[in-house]
Amino acid sequence: MKRARREAVEQQRRERARAARRTNLVTTGIAVVVILVVAGLALRSRPEALPDSSEAPKGVVSKEIEERNHIEGPVDYPDNPPMGGNHAPVWQNCGFYDDTIIKEQAVHSLEHGAVWVTYDPSIPQEDKDRLEQMAQAEGFLLVSAYDGQPSPIVATGWGRQLDFEEADDPDLARFVSYFQVGPQTPEPGAPCTGGTM
Repeated sequence: MKRARREAVEQQRRERARAARRTNLVTTGIAVVVILVVAGLALRSRPEALPDSSEAPKGVVSKEIEERNHIEGPVDYPDNPPMGGNHAPVWQNCGFYDDTIIKEQAVHSLEHGAVWVTYDPSIPQEDKDRLEQMAQAEGFLLVSAYDGQPSPIVATGWGRQLDFEEADDPDLARFVSYFQVGPQTPEPGAPCTGGTM
């Protein structure tokens, strides 16, 4: 009788252990599914990074920039927007700005390898949204409104510039990818954060 009782107790213990293993497997499976769903949503909502570009787009205007000193006060730049030259001692932090910024600070960012994409404030909101997404995805991209430029969107690297009609032009992404911290950068390795906002 004792033996039968021990076997019954042992059987109950084995069944409880099997039930606990099944519960652990189900809980682990649910946790894995939740993690995969959350990771998938995070990846989908992340701004799309620009493709690598091994060459600059066609039509880029190139200019040799002779001076790049730190100076106080406004600078009379020959280009609109400026492509380089003397500039403010503090750079503009890279990112998206829905207003104009101080051009002398933006030129300092160009010296550090930033690409400065300027847009006419009257462009469609969808173009502004696209430019903001690009700025969120790229570390050395400065985007701001700019009054009086020759086209709706202008991309500028140090001594390099190209005009665009729309933000979804593939050459805009190619320009940014090629020229941010590109071969024209006077101070590669300098930051595009820690300046001014």
